[in-house]
Amino acid sequence: MKRLLTLLVLVISVFSYGQSADEIVKKSEDKLRGSTSKGVMEIKIVRPTWERTITATSWSAGSDSSLVLINAPARDKGTVFLKRDKEIWNYIPTINRQVKMPPSMMAQSWMGSDFNNDDLVRESSLVVDYTHTLLRRETIRGKECYVIESKPKPEAPVVWGKLVSWITVDENLQWQTEFYDQRDELVQRMEGFDVVEFDGRTLPSRMRMTPLDEEDGYYTELKYIELDFDVTFPENFFSVQNMRRVR
Repeated sequence: MKRLLTLLVLVISVFSYGQSADEIVKKSEDKLRGSTSKGVMEIKIVRPTWERTITATSWSAGSDSSLVLINAPARDKGTVFLKRDKEIWNYIPTINRQVKMPPSMMAQSWMGSDFNNDDLVRESSLVVDYTHTLLRRETIRGKECYVIESKPKPEAPVVWGKLVSWITVDENLQWQTEFYDQRDELVQRMEGFDVVEFDGRTLPSRMRMTPLDEEDGYYTELKYIELDFDVTFPENFFSVQNMRRVR
């Protein structure tokens, strides 16, 4: 009887909202990633007494391959982050070395920002590594959203204990995400702003990550300056050898 009731709840939920949680998440990830993409972004790290801006170029192919090249500031120029399948590499130009990053570093801050290494190279995938539950609909910052809870699958290589996402009903935009640690405590919140069309896709052009365990005035904003989809890459573009050459 309990299994029957659970099944009925799931069926009613799908019919009420029109899509399953898995379908909504997949559409939002597909829209954000595309099959391949290239972007230019500006990352502004804001603290109560100082600010720092990083510019970078990023390339990605699905959820398995991505590469980020730091263009500025001058002291970090040429630094590269590479994700290839389950491997994460960092090229440090000042010592001319590639370093393989252990999984334990995925939760660490990326370049001193409020994003972590996992956020920027997207080691984990919402579609692959989490199971999803559609909780309700809710309007935030002027957009009606599906509210979806995502919990990691057993043995999934993920940083977070749980995510709660607000994905817009009309355009499948990732409009807000709350990040919970392994003790189910809310740690940080990411919000989308300024919807812009990039290469035929409407997306938030500005994403703000705010740590919730700090005082006011701590946040990091990632702003896309350019974003192109369905880009063709040379063979072996996402390789350790190319980290030294990419520009």
